[in-house]
Amino acid sequence: MEFVRNAWYVAGWSSEIDQELRRFTILNEHIVMYRKSDGSVAALEDRCPHRLLPLSQGKRIGDDIQCGYHGMTFDCDGKCVRIPGQSNLPSSAYVDAYPVHERHDIVWIWMGEKEKADPGEIFDMPEFDDPKWAAHQGDALHLKSNYLNVAENLVDPAHVSFVHPTTLGNAASENVPVHVSTEGKAIVAWRWIRDAEPIGFFKKFGGFTENVDRWHYYYLYTPCTAVIDFGSALTRDNLAEEDRNKGNRIFALHFMTPVTESYTIDRWMHIRNTAIDDETASESMDAMFRMAFQEDKAILESIQLEEDRPAKRRPIRIAIDKGPMVYRKRISELIEQERTQDVASNPTPAYVYHD
Repeated sequence: MEFVRNAWYVAGWSSEIDQELRRFTILNEHIVMYRKSDGSVAALEDRCPHRLLPLSQGKRIGDDIQCGYHGMTFDCDGKCVRIPGQSNLPSSAYVDAYPVHERHDIVWIWMGEKEKADPGEIFDMPEFDDPKWAAHQGDALHLKSNYLNVAENLVDPAHVSFVHPTTLGNAASENVPVHVSTEGKAIVAWRWIRDAEPIGFFKKFGGFTENVDRWHYYYLYTPCTAVIDFGSALTRDNLAEEDRNKGNRIFALHFMTPVTESYTIDRWMHIRNTAIDDETASESMDAMFRMAFQEDKAILESIQLEEDRPAKRRPIRIAIDKGPMVYRKRISELIEQERTQDVASNPTPAYVYHD
């Protein structure tokens, strides 16, 4: 399976990376990551070019890494700076180094061509820095599932009624149409459920006891970032769509990291405009999110098992699949664009037959 490489992916929460040498696997590549003496993060190919021992099994010499097999030592840029017993350092003695950027306690890594790594393209939201909002990191959800299926689930409001009937949805939304926009940078799927019983989440965190108007806006950014804007307001308040901040509003953020073809890590967090100084509320929300995301995990891993079996026919698509279909098309186009650029910059010499 191919992946989009010229993109920023979340390598981990900042708390996951310290001074120890730790292996991370992203897009089927093993990477050793650690914090340098100045606190910044280094990311190197986790394989010595000599006998291929993972560098994460070596040790640090200052900010450098010494291979645990024969002592070859590499600096933070991947350059070999020492080979015990010889002074000659061949140009082939190096490992790849990856651009990293840390923001909002999240470590991002660029997996493609280094010269194209622009930190300005990293996903951001003004609410991260707004004192009227509280940002709270959740967990790293490990899924035995292809990342494309995980992403599709995060641009699909329709599944909420059936997969999360006691937490994030209920039967009131089953027949409410889903609207989809594919014009902007993000694919957006949304719907409003008017004058309905509040869902379990907002009964608990909004204190709603009478009917509400509630919304779900699903934003999916290629390749692997999703934002779900959901909330509720009393039906009698007649809240306009553009006034969602006046309601009880939460952004659930999902940063998907493809590990392999059938393994994805979904690091999730939320930003809320209610109970912003209440850590107990954060912990309670985490508990309910964990319950809901375990429901997603069961669905997605079961789908993966079926995908791995021989298929009698292709899966069908229905009206609610417009967002997922456009997402897959965008991913395919980005992969093809990268492949075409690679061929253009590294053309294969024509084969010449000699008698």
